[in-house]
Amino acid sequence: MDWTTNNESESNEAPEVVHAPGLEEDSQVSPAPELPRTTPSRRVALPTGVVVTAGLVLVAAIGASGFVIGHYMGRSGTNSATGNYSETPNFGFQLPGGASGSFGNFSGGTATPTTLPANAPSAATAASIAAKVNPGVVDISTTSKYQSTSAAGTGMVLSSNGLVLTNNHVINGATSISVRLVSTGATYSATVLGYSVTNDVALLQLSHASGLATVTTADSSAVSATQPVVAIGNAGGVGGTPSVAPGAVIATNQSLTASDPSNLTGVEKLSNMIQINADIQPGDSGGPLVNTRGQVIGMDTAGSTSGSGFGYQSSTAATQGYAIPINTALSVVHTIQSGTSTASVHVGATPILGIEISATLSGFEGSTSNIAGVQIAGLATGTPAASSSLAAGDVITAINGQSVTSPTQLSAIVQKYAPGDTLTLSYTTLSGTSSTVKVTLIPGPAL
Repeated sequence: MDWTTNNESESNEAPEVVHAPGLEEDSQVSPAPELPRTTPSRRVALPTGVVVTAGLVLVAAIGASGFVIGHYMGRSGTNSATGNYSETPNFGFQLPGGASGSFGNFSGGTATPTTLPANAPSAATAASIAAKVNPGVVDISTTSKYQSTSAAGTGMVLSSNGLVLTNNHVINGATSISVRLVSTGATYSATVLGYSVTNDVALLQLSHASGLATVTTADSSAVSATQPVVAIGNAGGVGGTPSVAPGAVIATNQSLTASDPSNLTGVEKLSNMIQINADIQPGDSGGPLVNTRGQVIGMDTAGSTSGSGFGYQSSTAATQGYAIPINTALSVVHTIQSGTSTASVHVGATPILGIEISATLSGFEGSTSNIAGVQIAGLATGTPAASSSLAAGDVITAINGQSVTSPTQLSAIVQKYAPGDTLTLSYTTLSGTSSTVKVTLIPGPAL
């Protein structure tokens, strides 16, 4: 492992940042009732996938739509699944106060700031800190051949040979991942080594990478309220020089519940989060949250804004954000590197059936409305399922003899197997005929 972890608190002498000159503790901080976010000087066009909502949002990849081929796919515009599906899936959800939206919202986190604290770094100090960290920061761009969608996020280089840490929600559903070093502009293709939906952490491997600069991490258990921080990331998905958001820690050990259409259960629950008032925005996901020494203490994950066009219209004067403690993220990384999947961490390729699943049994005319099972909305082009006897409208009732009654259950069954395994699916057609078919699992995108 090439990344460095500093287990000392900020009150102790700091080590030199890996692949960058040492950064001394900057004692010059200024009162900051409002700290503007420093962004690259370019115009940002809001993608159609970004929707302003009235709640905390997953600062997800710009333009991403929730989908899991073979388990649950959220339609957003054009996709390549075949079928005659007349139902329009509803990805809206109720937000606090009765507002609705279609881009995941968060509730939770008890500490709510009304003003930015006086100990937040000044804009100049934050920029200086970020300059030391940027060599280990990458822009992540993804595409999905199944849905013709694209997305963008941020990542951190952990090893000189190209291990990159990011949020799972940045890469879930992606069939192609491109990673760009912000310091050199070099671009690499990447594969997903493993991920944790529960912890929202993913580990990527860059192809043919060597000699890369890395980030330096600190012990996130030492993080405390009022500690000055800087959030760095690919705000707006525009790429180039990372944006910089100074702020301070509001609270630690916060819990969040997210309405997330990319999750089969419809929600994503995260715990032990670091709550900050830095202006985290869509595209920042997977980026570093650093202390004033430039050491990574967390990974940008969720945020809200006040009138910036992303996130929600905050009723408070300050913005909020949430980061996954770096200790939590690295624990997932170690599990992935062990090569063995656990109940919360998936290692290796994701097995998929190649079917698009309907959340309900409505939308088709036929005799399947009273049948317990999971209805097929479409078949992904080029997958074994598409060339089988399965058709849109069929209801899957069992897999290898095990009854299936929900998309979540179907996913859990499939995830017990590996790409290349052949499953026997029992299903009922729209005409009411019961049948079985064998379908071989293929490698697919992360959940």
